[in-house]
Amino acid sequence: MTEQAPLAPALSPLEILAARQDNLSLRDRDLADKLGITEAQLVAAHVGIDATRISADLDDIFPRLPGLGNVMALTRNRSCVIEKVGQYENYRSGQHASMVLTADIDLRMFPSHWVSAFAVERTTDRTIRRSLQIFDAAGDAVHKIFLRDGSDLSHWNTIVRELRHEDQSQTLQVSRRKPVEAPKANPDKADVLRAEWAKMTDTHQFMRLTSKLKMNRLGAYRIAGEPLARRIEPTEVDTMLEAVRDQGIEVMVFVGNQGCIEIHGGPIETLKSMGPWQNVLDPHFNLHLRSDHIAEVWAVAKPTQRGPAVSVEAFDAEGGLIFQVFGRRSDTADHRPAWGKIVDGLQSAKQSEVA
Repeated sequence: MTEQAPLAPALSPLEILAARQDNLSLRDRDLADKLGITEAQLVAAHVGIDATRISADLDDIFPRLPGLGNVMALTRNRSCVIEKVGQYENYRSGQHASMVLTADIDLRMFPSHWVSAFAVERTTDRTIRRSLQIFDAAGDAVHKIFLRDGSDLSHWNTIVRELRHEDQSQTLQVSRRKPVEAPKANPDKADVLRAEWAKMTDTHQFMRLTSKLKMNRLGAYRIAGEPLARRIEPTEVDTMLEAVRDQGIEVMVFVGNQGCIEIHGGPIETLKSMGPWQNVLDPHFNLHLRSDHIAEVWAVAKPTQRGPAVSVEAFDAEGGLIFQVFGRRSDTADHRPAWGKIVDGLQSAKQSEVA
């Protein structure tokens, strides 16, 4: 396959800046969609005004972040946004995957997708909102870091100065966005899938298994059958979140994209629905979920050496993974009985939906 030429922005920087002034109430992602450009191209047009190009190298960025103090970490896909407040510490570099491991900020990052980055200082009616924003080759946001009241502004200025990129142009070429991989299954190997699935001792073995069988996650769920995978009603996501809140149990919520997965470990305390959005609005954890984007939900059980890891996983109409929720693991077990009871009580999807 021949490599496709990069895509230049459809508008000039001056046109993008003018559109920004005409649409001050729109979030960057929504304005970019409206203009037919990517979010990264929208931010790039502001270079020299309220944005600075910086290095997108994780090993440049993350060792410098602890000095900022308390910040907000944001990761999103098209249908879900997760925000966690804390400090970036315990960074572990890796060629193919890197991590930040703290009680508050827990990230899995894939460096090949960290392509362009900017330090942004956006003036609002009340304050200046400062952030580091990283984008992939298609110009979609991979991860963002927002300063909060009390963050160290002197250290912020040092980071921007030290990470400043030689290229400070206002235009950005991006690659075509790769389509989401459609559900991929091999019914002829369903028995092999079930047998190998039952032998797993760690959840991380699942992706290697599906790859070996030339399937993907959603395709495998569709043919595995109970008790390994059970399709449930999309509306049961709210039921699940409400039960977690009401019972005060701790869960692990995974939200991500190709370049970053962000994880919340703890309770869910405050739920608030607003139109199509279901929101968790807790002091150090926010989640914003487009419930109307959920096309399939699966209750999944994966065996481990410390007991079954039970999850609820939501997918969009294209087969893209929106989020996963597990019972929070302890030092000795991967299964929380109270979480298992919540999942067992969720209503199965109607047969017509499964077909």
